[in-house]
Amino acid sequence: MKYLLLIYSAPQTWSALTPEERARVVSEHSALERELTESGEYIGGSALADPEQSKVVRFRDGSPVVTDGPYLEAKEHLAGYDMIDCESMERAMEIVARNPHIRLGGVEVRPLMDPCGLEM
Repeated sequence: MKYLLLIYSAPQTWSALTPEERARVVSEHSALERELTESGEYIGGSALADPEQSKVVRFRDGSPVVTDGPYLEAKEHLAGYDMIDCESMERAMEIVARNPHIRLGGVEVRPLMDPCGLEM
């Protein structure tokens, strides 16, 4: 079963870390990715740019409308994601419990679904 792990972070939390603390989080996350790659459970993932660099596109009055930056003011934002393929939600939760980002914000675990609405 495939899961998307949505990593949330607060910019002020990340900026409050020392360079050494940031390096430790990155190192721990990289080590977990390597382990999951070796076990065949890691599909991919990436950090995301700051929300201020994003665009939101919505359909209004028959046309796309583009807005700069995040749609809502929020303390946390989507900072990155990992995609895994493992046997169950329980296994996905075991993996997330080892993700260093849970100490800084949170990680949402979402099962992926195929276009017909079935879990993948």
